[in-house]
Amino acid sequence: MASKRQKFAERRKACGYNQEEFAEAVEVDRSTVQRWESGSSEPQPWQRPKIQTILKIGSDELDSLLSLDQQRTIGFPSSQAADEIEALELIRRVNASDVGAETLSVLENAFDDMAMRYPMSAPHILLESVRRHSAYVTQLIDARMTLAEQRRLFVVGGWFQLLAATLHIDLHQDHAATARLKTAATLAQHAGHKEIEAWCYETEAWRVLSGGDYQRALELSQVAQQLAPAGTSVAIQATAQEGRARARIGEAKDTYSAVDRVRKMSANLVPRKGIEHHYQYDPAKSMAYTATTLAWVGDPAAERYAREVIARLSPSHDVQKWPRRVASANIDLALTLLGGNRIDEACNAAQQAILSGKIAPSNHWRALEIVLAVEEKQLPEAADLRDAFQGMKKQAELES
Repeated sequence: MASKRQKFAERRKACGYNQEEFAEAVEVDRSTVQRWESGSSEPQPWQRPKIQTILKIGSDELDSLLSLDQQRTIGFPSSQAADEIEALELIRRVNASDVGAETLSVLENAFDDMAMRYPMSAPHILLESVRRHSAYVTQLIDARMTLAEQRRLFVVGGWFQLLAATLHIDLHQDHAATARLKTAATLAQHAGHKEIEAWCYETEAWRVLSGGDYQRALELSQVAQQLAPAGTSVAIQATAQEGRARARIGEAKDTYSAVDRVRKMSANLVPRKGIEHHYQYDPAKSMAYTATTLAWVGDPAAERYAREVIARLSPSHDVQKWPRRVASANIDLALTLLGGNRIDEACNAAQQAILSGKIAPSNHWRALEIVLAVEEKQLPEAADLRDAFQGMKKQAELES
């Protein structure tokens, strides 16, 4: 059977290229050129200027060469044959793809790997990996793909944008975080993925809570809960965020109610990812959030939860090997011990947390609360704590 793009193939030959040479000139595989000439796919927009240059033609002429050759039909009335060809062409276009399931699987696995590296990685280093993968997703957006593949691409793209936003927040890069969250939410809406959309609101709730707008954090966490599919990690995380916001507002009764709901939901959660996955809730996270929430509401029980988190997650006495949750638990412990007037223990816990290098810039304000409390009491440990805090801030500025 003659090629469906015989004119395109003839032009390629007239310019002195066989298929392999032409593929090399355009920087694609020979199989890609074969698909172009057979009519099973066509060049992407970014490839066309190079093809025009090689074939020494304009864009209109290239469009003409890429138009499918008329097929001879035998045994059917012309209108019936046209209907059949139209139907077959639609099927071909729906099934045609320049992306492929394997590429999408690699992207999805890469995201899961980065989400599991999050607790231990420096934000500025992990962000570079996320940026590269997000850029590749953007490159694929205009490629030919099936509807199912397009949804998968939008979903994994939404996850990468969400993780990037979280890292920007950790680094106090607020404008970039806002842009990433908007993009993640848009992709989630196009894909009909309520879980990512809910995570966007939960993440924004944490950001405004860190900035001191506790009422707004409460509102955002409630929106996240409304969007979150039942039984998902984001439903639990958004509830935990509500508890922390209420603790800062001083609504003790509702704070304990949120803590209790988190405990019940996390007990029934069916894990789908590794326990260190940033978007997978696990019992250790439940303890960590409870420690913070109770410390903020002034409950001495926070000490027990904070010490449990430290005992479970500290791999050694080497603070450089701590996950960030251990540093945060030490801040919770210091805050609780200060409330009990156990000054030496509180300063030691705070000093370890600050010197660990595991407190993200978005959490510096929590360490500063301890420093200011010790300074207010005019304690001799205040100078050492302040020096450690200033050193941590300077290092973060160098890395951002």
